[in-house]
Amino acid sequence: MIGKLTGILAERNPPQVVVDCNGVGYEVDVPMSTFYNLPQTGGRVSLLTHFVVREDAQILYGFATAEERAAFRQLIKISGVGPRMALGVLSGLSVAELAQVVTLQDAGRLVKIPGIGKKTAERLLLELKGKLGADIALQGGAAHAASDAQGDILQALVALGYSDKEAAIALKALPKDVEVSEGIKLALRALAK
Repeated sequence: MIGKLTGILAERNPPQVVVDCNGVGYEVDVPMSTFYNLPQTGGRVSLLTHFVVREDAQILYGFATAEERAAFRQLIKISGVGPRMALGVLSGLSVAELAQVVTLQDAGRLVKIPGIGKKTAERLLLELKGKLGADIALQGGAAHAASDAQGDILQALVALGYSDKEAAIALKALPKDVEVSEGIKLALRALAK
């Protein structure tokens, strides 16, 4: 029903903001990834929205990018995942990180998000497999290919016994366009020091 709001940012109370659109203030719940990128109060803002009508409430959710909104819509389609939990997921992980988690089937990263237990994380991974990654691939192109290579390198390092944190630090030091085999060699050299 309401697809986009453009106006003045009137209030900022995480995770909710108020957008003044020509004298009408819309309360919008946003993920923290969007919240941190908003201008100061009084600044001009434009948010893509998703409108949820329930028996007891009508709630507007806002997103900085189309990818965030698409990921939110995929998340709320999953049984047992409501809009609040979907916002929590998008507050804890960027869309690219979520796509990588789904590709790697890494339930450990999802469990770290407040409100998500092991069973919910496994259900999210199962339901999102092939859906979220495909959306990102269409929108991200070459960047997605690079993240696939980095995901493979990360997975290899974890399989070799390194912690997620150690593997992520080693991955950040690598060139973005490195191939998988070369990336693993460079990462292992960096971790051996």
